[in-house]
Amino acid sequence: MTWVKHNIRLSPAQNRALVGYAAQRGVTRYKMLGRVVDHGLAAIESGVTAPSDMQDITNELAAISIRFAELERVLDRALFTACAGYSYARQAALGGRRSDEAITAEAIAAYERQRSLASEVSS
Repeated sequence: MTWVKHNIRLSPAQNRALVGYAAQRGVTRYKMLGRVVDHGLAAIESGVTAPSDMQDITNELAAISIRFAELERVLDRALFTACAGYSYARQAALGGRRSDEAITAEAIAAYERQRSLASEVSS
């Protein structure tokens, strides 16, 4: 097989990526460039378009991130509600006559303790 020589120009970012990939695989940048061309042509022939695939992945990760944020808000509210319920139930069981402000302060303190314990576990 005879090889055909082509001259190409790469952007600085493309060159850095090419050199990085070559270093990771222990090959020269010229050999890596050949692999990139081979894989690129194969992707074109198979109809795979990497940019749209990457865009789909990016969109899905963004959607998952939004869902996690919503879930965290719901769990945070549930935790506070549980702490408030505990504080009011404890007050009723002890038969005390504390003000709503005092019970709320107790609920907030319990909530903060639980949040602190949860963040210690996840660290």
